Amino acid sequence: MDRAELSIAVNRTGDEAVLRLAGEIDMLTAAQLSTVVNEVLADPPPRIVLDLAGVTFCDSQGLGTLVVLSRKASHMQCVLMLSNVGDFLLRVLDITGLRSALMIRNETAP
Repeated sequence: MDRAELSIAVNRTGDEAVLRLAGEIDMLTAAQLSTVVNEVLADPPPRIVLDLAGVTFCDSQGLGTLVVLSRKASHMQCVLMLSNVGDFLLRVLDITGLRSALMIRNETAP
């Protein structure tokens, strides 16, 4: 079985940092996501957007990490927003009751 991989590309503008994620958010990659978001929060923009269009899998560790990062951003007066959340992840968020704990903005990419 291949090891899960997650690539994160950061694009920072004046009022927003967009992190484009591709791969899996799970127990093997959640720490990597936390590290990147914490680096952005060292000098927090008003908004951090996690673009999940390329995310193919998210386990309970990944879900927990998203919630923890959202709360941490909030404490830093920063909004953590999820965008391009796939149907599978929306269903998981609904089932777990976490959808209301996260800010989600779905839009079609230009």
